[in-house]
Amino acid sequence: MTEEHDGSELCFPQLNTSCRKPVTSLSEAVSLRFLLSCFSVLTVVLNLLVIISISHFRQLHKPTNLLLLSLSVSDFLVGLVFMPGEILRKTSCWFLGDFMCSLYKYLSIVSISASVGNMVLISVDRHVAICDPLHYPTRVTVGRVKLCIFLCWFCSILYSSLFVKDESHQNEKYISCHGECVYHIDYALGVFDIFVSFIVPVTVIIVLYLRVFVVAVSQARTMRSQIKTVKLQHSVTLTSRKSELKAARTLGVLVLVFLICFCPFYCVALVGGNIINTSYGIFVLCLICFNSCLNPVIYALFYPWFRRSVKLIVTLQILQPGSCEANIL
Repeated sequence: MTEEHDGSELCFPQLNTSCRKPVTSLSEAVSLRFLLSCFSVLTVVLNLLVIISISHFRQLHKPTNLLLLSLSVSDFLVGLVFMPGEILRKTSCWFLGDFMCSLYKYLSIVSISASVGNMVLISVDRHVAICDPLHYPTRVTVGRVKLCIFLCWFCSILYSSLFVKDESHQNEKYISCHGECVYHIDYALGVFDIFVSFIVPVTVIIVLYLRVFVVAVSQARTMRSQIKTVKLQHSVTLTSRKSELKAARTLGVLVLVFLICFCPFYCVALVGGNIINTSYGIFVLCLICFNSCLNPVIYALFYPWFRRSVKLIVTLQILQPGSCEANIL
């Protein structure tokens, strides 16, 4: 009886080197699976709507929207790869083998690194638009934004390779049984990662948005004082400035939500140890997943063009000839 019971607790009962199944209560496992599964489906669907919207409609091919497109691609990967992988890692045995484990970890790190890089680019874009509006059209062009996005993803891909370059050696050193997929990061590399992926980007984002906030408040006061005496020929300029301020506010919300969701994760990383495998560690991972799911919701709340494009997508009107030229702004 004892041997049968012990065998039922192993991931691969036929192997002597099999890992034991994760020790979690049934209610905790079901709750975690349900929560992450819902986040995963919503994240994939909502970000796919953003990707289709910005890619399909030519009116949306603007520098800021291209940055949102890049962010949506990274969030899409989080929902498609990171969340299902975490469900398997936390509530079950890893049956997909070492190669799929390495690929999963690599794509997860790429998507999260790209998300951080895209947030920095969005902050720079809003800083130039609000603090130097006269030069914004010449400095922030579609071509330059595409180049920045390419460099962001290229650097994320190269950076992520640091964590998996010695994967086979790490597996032999740290994994003593079959049926698990775990992260093993050297202390020096972990400190470097926190500095590069958290401290520097967050500092840049906060500094840029504090400056944007100060300038935006000043411009809003100026606009209110001018509105009473403005002439007709200046109305277009004022409308443009109001649009830029609204965009800054919307993307400010996006950045704030990003900081709220990502800061706890890196605080856990700073503490180190095995806290990432505790209930709090699982909570901060869910928070990252929630951020990727929440970004498209923010677009839906603040961007009328997103709501219009979703309506055209859902009703399949984008399949009609010339639909890419539709006026949705």
